[in-house]
Amino acid sequence: MRTAASDPAKERRAELAEFLRARRADLLPEDIGLDAYPGRRNTPGLRREEVAAAAGVSLTWYTRLEQGRPGEPSIQVIDAIARTLRLDDESRRHLRRLAGLPVPEDDHMTGDLDASLARLLSAIEPAPACLLDLHFDFAAWNQPFDRLWDPGSLPARRRNLMWLYFAEGTATAGVVGREERGRHLLAQFHEVAAEHPGDPRFAEIIGELTEHSEQFRTWWPKHSVEQALTTQIALRRAHLGVIRLDVTELKVAAHPSLTLCVQVPSRPTDAEKLAHIT
Repeated sequence: MRTAASDPAKERRAELAEFLRARRADLLPEDIGLDAYPGRRNTPGLRREEVAAAAGVSLTWYTRLEQGRPGEPSIQVIDAIARTLRLDDESRRHLRRLAGLPVPEDDHMTGDLDASLARLLSAIEPAPACLLDLHFDFAAWNQPFDRLWDPGSLPARRRNLMWLYFAEGTATAGVVGREERGRHLLAQFHEVAAEHPGDPRFAEIIGELTEHSEQFRTWWPKHSVEQALTTQIALRRAHLGVIRLDVTELKVAAHPSLTLCVQVPSRPTDAEKLAHIT
């Protein structure tokens, strides 16, 4: 028996409607600077018209959102509603996601968080590990990663995973099946870049690699996309042979724009070979 396929957009609109109603019920007029409503209120929290008026949004449009009806609210409308509902940063990002809008990355990192991530990278040794930001730029790496891939050899603005892979003469030249892995990497980069249209850093990386890398220039227009998966990489080093590494990518919950990439030797012999790289 065939069942109807789910409609992700409809489900997202329904969740958006529930979220708005729940947050509206949490507030009273005085919470947003309105005079307290005289007498008994039949509606818990704010009324729809109070939210709409305070946000500078038409009541008709706001009602459509709370009813889960089709529509494409602008960033300005959603952000105005977020301010009116007194949402914190994470709730604002959640509201943007539910509205199908780009979510701004939180690029703020406290000194304590910075230090804790540095300690984490050191604790992962002897496995190579690094932190990549939203644009695949290297934010930090540990000593085994430095010995293996040498990201510091690239100019400051090109310390980026795409540059490391597609620039000539880098440590990735020894990757087994380099072309296939390069296609997968480019597809992952394409997936993320497509989610941030107009981002100047993505535009800079794409423009310069298109100019300097024939391989990138040839593959980029194909628009292949895919999400990152746990995988394995193999690289050949002189006098050591092939080293196999299990690659895992993990999002840093406290800093969503960062991804922790860990490369664990697949076999004891791989760990022994890795230790001999200087």
